Amino acid sequence: MIYKVQTTQDIDIVKEQIAEKARAVGFDVLQSYEFKKILHDKGYPIEKDITVFELCNPSAAQQALTHMPEVSVSFPCRISVYKARGVTKIVTIGLASILSGVNGNDEFRSYMTIIFENLKHVMHSWDD
Repeated sequence: MIYKVQTTQDIDIVKEQIAEKARAVGFDVLQSYEFKKILHDKGYPIEKDITVFELCNPSAAQQALTHMPEVSVSFPCRISVYKARGVTKIVTIGLASILSGVNGNDEFRSYMTIIFENLKHVMHSWDD
């Protein structure tokens, strides 16, 4: 369901470098959401620094939306970055969870598995 990695790398470094690491494997950062700031501004402060990055791989999006438009509800790919117990956590929804709920041929599933491997590569960029 959830795919999670952790690193001792400082959260600010991870957030600063994520766009570069994503571009190296064909993704772009479309948007980011700093929930600590967003909720504070709305009068609902939280202590934890949580940032969600929306990533897009245009060719994968084209393939997915052509073969299974219903997966559009899970697009773009999201990676959450936050700190817990002294380590930086990098989290996304596992591809198997998404693909299990839709119909698709084996060739398409193989292609999407490769895309997810690239996303995991981004997430493991700061492995210790």
